[in-house]
Amino acid sequence: MSTDIREAVKEKYAAAALRVQSGGNPCCGPAPDTGCCADPITSNLYSEGQSGEIPEEALRASLGCGNPTALAQLSPGEIVLDLGSGGGIDVLLSARRVAPNGKAYGLDMTDEMLALARENQRKAGIANVEFLKGEMENIPLPDNSVDVVISNCVINLSADKDRVLREAFRVLKPGGRFAVADVVVRGDLPAEIRRNMELWAGCVAGALNEEDYVAKLSRAGFDSIGIEATWVANMEGAQGAGQLVSAFIRAAKPDGGDTTGT
Repeated sequence: MSTDIREAVKEKYAAAALRVQSGGNPCCGPAPDTGCCADPITSNLYSEGQSGEIPEEALRASLGCGNPTALAQLSPGEIVLDLGSGGGIDVLLSARRVAPNGKAYGLDMTDEMLALARENQRKAGIANVEFLKGEMENIPLPDNSVDVVISNCVINLSADKDRVLREAFRVLKPGGRFAVADVVVRGDLPAEIRRNMELWAGCVAGALNEEDYVAKLSRAGFDSIGIEATWVANMEGAQGAGQLVSAFIRAAKPDGGDTTGT
């Protein structure tokens, strides 16, 4: 992730975490389509049953575009890693599903989000969780240590998605699964949108098109790749040409062969 993009994202999500802690709304952009969340993508992602399992602050801090805990098939005893875990909602929900012997890790680079997530963990009383500080381009976990990698509208925030996907592949065990919600583009985004830091922090400017996402996953070593659109918005005129898509993205690490993605 380039320094400018990384700092813009950190500033945006640090401010969102502080707003949640003070009882406010995390969405903060000057307009609905340029903020850190957009209602059609981020609303009503979790069932009432799931919402009742976690603190309200964890739900309000969710700035994702999907529900990876509904996408990933988790089993008791598995190890789960959430890239860009934010306020911790997907980590806490995953931890309940892999209990009692499994574990859920959350990785985030923002101190304010990590503090919020750890407080949400304390309120939820869930022990099989660990929140790690770090960047998804350099995951602080050993090779072949995780059964499932999840993420919720975060990989698109990185300026080095190839490295993120190689890192995800590296930490997955052979046969491990990649199951993320992310924003992808059908068509091309104009250069002015790609350069806009506000739009990058809001999950728009950094989005890949579907073909590029598949190609990058394949180059990282994944197979069984699939992209399923869950929400589509047309982007015309000044906002770009084509469609902005919220999608579930699935892939797997082969059982044999090179296990580090190199």
